[in-house]
Amino acid sequence: MGDKKVSLPAKLINGGVAGLVGVTCVFPIDLAKTRLQNQQGVQVYKGMFDCLAKTVRAEGYFGCYRGAAVNLTLVTPEKAIKLAANDVFRQKLSKDGHLPLWGEVLAGCGAGTCQVVVTTPMEMLKIQLQDAGRLAAQRPVAAPTQAAAPGPAPSLVAPAARRPSATGITANLLKTRGLAGLYRGAGATLMRDVPFSMIYFPLFANLNALGRESAGGQADVQAQAPFWQSFVAGCAAGSVAAVAVTPLDVIKTRLQTLQKGEGEDSYRGIVDCTRRIMRREGPSAFLKGAACRALVIAPLFGIAQGVYFLGVGEAVLGLLG
Repeated sequence: MGDKKVSLPAKLINGGVAGLVGVTCVFPIDLAKTRLQNQQGVQVYKGMFDCLAKTVRAEGYFGCYRGAAVNLTLVTPEKAIKLAANDVFRQKLSKDGHLPLWGEVLAGCGAGTCQVVVTTPMEMLKIQLQDAGRLAAQRPVAAPTQAAAPGPAPSLVAPAARRPSATGITANLLKTRGLAGLYRGAGATLMRDVPFSMIYFPLFANLNALGRESAGGQADVQAQAPFWQSFVAGCAAGSVAAVAVTPLDVIKTRLQTLQKGEGEDSYRGIVDCTRRIMRREGPSAFLKGAACRALVIAPLFGIAQGVYFLGVGEAVLGLLG
């Protein structure tokens, strides 16, 4: 980028392409994260690898991509808004190429707030689709009777429920709860994404500026970093921020899950959810899926920042004249 001002359309294209590439690579791990976080009583999965193995065995390879269509559709505006908003806020808050730490945190806060408009309905739909396989695996298997009647042996596999679809879930939510149904858990999403962005963006900017000092002695916040440095900085900052806000992500996931398994709690809000998890499952429950989140967010934001700094948007706009 250097001193070159990048147009907003180019920033949006960069963010969108980055999100598509990143999500395609890490979506199965995100599915495992959702299923592990939602486990309360019956422990269907012992960990990430066990979850992925059982998912492939029960639902096939593409079962690991349940809900990917929703994510791939909405991640473009989500990531575009997040990255572009942060870039715009940083430019507005910079003075003579220098951005103080409070400005970096404030820019991240603004970016996290802006993205919630898209993130909340996207996560709401994605979670229902991702968790359907876990709920199906919890269904009791029919036991054979001692004196079986003559004829073909009964199946011991529970009949599969009709798979939910994003359009079906959306229509049902709009019909029963209105637009507010799609924004269930918006407060928890905001509570997760704002701190994440406040940690991620300042940390990324400082890691990305290492070794590139300007003549004035301050790292130029708009300087062009090598691809590998943007990628590594994105991975490192993403993993730190992801683990830091995992307890908030657990609360958000539980609140947004509509269908519960047998004996699983439903929650009335953030405070009620926090209290019930602490009482029933203990403090360790707030770190469920932390490793998965780090494995998802690190490459997701590493790829996102790498592609973003390659300037794909500028190239696309250049081809279009």
